[in-house]
Amino acid sequence: MNLKAITRNVGFALLVSALFMLLSVLVSVLGGNDSALAALLISFIITFIFGAFPFIFVKRGPAISLKDGYMIIFLSWLLSFVFGMLPYLLWGGPFTVINAWFESVSGFSTTGSSILDNVEALPKSLLFWRSSTHFIGGLGIVVFLLLIIPSSSPVRLRLTNMELSSLSREGYRTRANRTVYIFTYVYLALNAGAFLAYLLAGMSPFDAICHAFSVCATGGFSTRTLSIGSFHSIAINLITMVFMLLSSIHFALIYMVVVTRSLSSLNNPVLKFYLSSLAVAILLVTVSLKHAGVNATWSSALMDSSFQVICFATTSGFAICDNSLWPLFPCLVLMYMGIQCGMAGSTSGGVKADRVLLLGKTIIRQVGQSIHPSTVREVRWGHRTLHDEEVYPHVLYLAVYALFVIVSVLVCLLVGGDNESALAGTVASLGNVGPAFGDLGTYSSYNAQPAAAKFVFTMDMFLGRLEIYPVLAVFSILFGHNRK
Repeated sequence: MNLKAITRNVGFALLVSALFMLLSVLVSVLGGNDSALAALLISFIITFIFGAFPFIFVKRGPAISLKDGYMIIFLSWLLSFVFGMLPYLLWGGPFTVINAWFESVSGFSTTGSSILDNVEALPKSLLFWRSSTHFIGGLGIVVFLLLIIPSSSPVRLRLTNMELSSLSREGYRTRANRTVYIFTYVYLALNAGAFLAYLLAGMSPFDAICHAFSVCATGGFSTRTLSIGSFHSIAINLITMVFMLLSSIHFALIYMVVVTRSLSSLNNPVLKFYLSSLAVAILLVTVSLKHAGVNATWSSALMDSSFQVICFATTSGFAICDNSLWPLFPCLVLMYMGIQCGMAGSTSGGVKADRVLLLGKTIIRQVGQSIHPSTVREVRWGHRTLHDEEVYPHVLYLAVYALFVIVSVLVCLLVGGDNESALAGTVASLGNVGPAFGDLGTYSSYNAQPAAAKFVFTMDMFLGRLEIYPVLAVFSILFGHNRK
């Protein structure tokens, strides 16, 4: 492996975290030197030194190989988690080592689950750092790196192809180098729009920027313990739903609508399937809540169901109600949406609506082939016909995803977790959804979970954010038979 290239590129990823730690220090100073100033300043110095070290003492190496690229992606995320926990750990309070690790991984992976029972107890600068991890993770640590690598560099092309799955690149209709810029433009525009919308709806500038960072990353960290529900504002609820939904749609579609000034790009089979699944889920949950007497009126049932279904489908951990009081059926609907989630090429997690639709088309083809063996049937994807070698990796991914859910649930049970929390926490963590239901519901935290279970959940978050295969590739490189 090319250790020089790996350390230099991973060093830049740490410098990105150091930059936002410095911004958090400024928030502390402007707020009158709050209690997190020393923790953030020390964290910034440590992270900056480790990030800058390779640029000073390590010479440029040759072009990276495929193995080097996977190591850069893996280590960039992993070390960001490690150094990202420093502000929490040094500040103290509820942040033990495992809790600080949990909050850091949840932030960077844009999962949004938390160990905090009282969010307001944190100083503003630490809350800003917490939301900043969502902003960094939503855009992608490696994307920051790609933005400064020259477009002609083979390093950039290779990292782009590894950081963004083939599903994410589908639909951009442009060179791979342009893909990074398109994603960045849309992401920054959504953040700016969300910030302005929250300001106009009555949020303070601080709350607006923190929630904009969270909603566009489809994360869920809030500055309030009761999340969006603490603002008691229909306008803020609607703004949050709009930006959660926009952030879960393939960014290329949004980009093409703006550039071409035409809605023709929205005539997309995956988008139609995704929006239809949202509509069906909202209808089912609304009827269930009203029938069970959870909500007194249809309007309140519609608001609660719409908000929470969109939250789970977009993998955003916000809340306006306590779903631990809901009956089982709507919780199962939320669980399904937390597995399917939004579209590839967005900031949402889960297996992606694209793969679910592809699985459905593949099943239909296979059933038809079984009934009429002599008939050649194909999987149609928009105006294209997909070959088996294009379908196979994504169907296999669904099987691998299910396998990790089973293994994770079993491990959580072995380390002392209860049945419901093991299943709900695993699905929510692997899908980067955040809050689940029951004891891990929207107004609850993960603080009471066993330390070992928290660690398992963070591993699920890591796997979900990197879409499993890159992590497996790194373990294969490190422990496989051929490690040259």
